[in-house]
Amino acid sequence: MTVQDIMAKSPAVCTPDTPLSEVARMMVDHDCGAIPVVESREAPRPVGVITDRDIVVRLIADGQNPLEKTAADAMSASAVTVSVGTSLEACGDVMEQNQIRRVIVVDDNGSVIGMVSQADIALNASPQAVAEMVREVSEEEDANNERVPMGGAYSG
Repeated sequence: MTVQDIMAKSPAVCTPDTPLSEVARMMVDHDCGAIPVVESREAPRPVGVITDRDIVVRLIADGQNPLEKTAADAMSASAVTVSVGTSLEACGDVMEQNQIRRVIVVDDNGSVIGMVSQADIALNASPQAVAEMVREVSEEEDANNERVPMGGAYSG
């Protein structure tokens, strides 16, 4: 099974200059928490991704007014992608390595054509693969570059 079999097709996308009020409306309308940011509507190659958490953590928590900002002000400026032929296992590995919960699916031209989430994989992969992916995505590195559960390093 490949990501093409399980991906959410034709996800909503925005450009770096899209006002955050429009981005938030897209999230509501499409019942999602992440929107790929593309170069332009004519060239839908991903340049980043913006999540509901990005808006809150990068702007609101810093006292900035999101109604005065655009996607470029809050987005993560890197876009992790997989191709349509990527296996579920390989997709899970990409999510683990990058500690992300969603990945953008691109076509042969690099244009956004879908999104795959942890939940999509959880519904279609083996229980062991799902458990491993959730554990790896939910870990962070401590000061010694050791992987520890999110929430902080532990001593011992």
